[in-house]
Amino acid sequence: MARKYDLGKKITQIRESKKVSLEEMVEKTNLDIDQLQKIEKGEVLPSLAPLIKIARALGVRLGTFLDDSNNLGPAIVRANDHEKGVRFSSQLSGTRDHLNFLSLAFDKVGRNMEPFIVEIEPGQQSDYMLSSHEGEEFIYVLEGKVEINYGKEVIQLNVGDSVYLDSIVSHNVHAGDHQPAKILAVIYAPY
Repeated sequence: MARKYDLGKKITQIRESKKVSLEEMVEKTNLDIDQLQKIEKGEVLPSLAPLIKIARALGVRLGTFLDDSNNLGPAIVRANDHEKGVRFSSQLSGTRDHLNFLSLAFDKVGRNMEPFIVEIEPGQQSDYMLSSHEGEEFIYVLEGKVEINYGKEVIQLNVGDSVYLDSIVSHNVHAGDHQPAKILAVIYAPY
């Protein structure tokens, strides 16, 4: 099991150090105050899209929330250390999580890309919410079958397949055959 990483605490520290009120965050992110408060208290783990909005509003890169060291050199994560990485879910509500993100660069500060191993749990089609955010994503299927709703298109990927997409287009990644899947995802969100 991955260590529990308190994203909310880090967000609060950065927000307070920049003297940004919750009300200002609501205006800058278009998230409601209840969502922001729950994120900061650690009651919910935000998905990627709200994290990017929060990073933008605070004027920091996405990786700032995931940084856990001062390592400026290469970040090496050994196979047995994947579970030590930063983990967060894909949903604001903890009741319908279907993507679990495991950071592969938690030991590298100043990064511009965010590489993750993403465990995809099967769910109901009605659980899948489309999201969009600035940047680009590269996805490589490690295990299982993956389906991506991308705009009006549906992309089906098998083991060894990959896709490079613009994240600004509404999209959703989920298990393609209602069985667990695993992907390598590299996300670039411009600062």
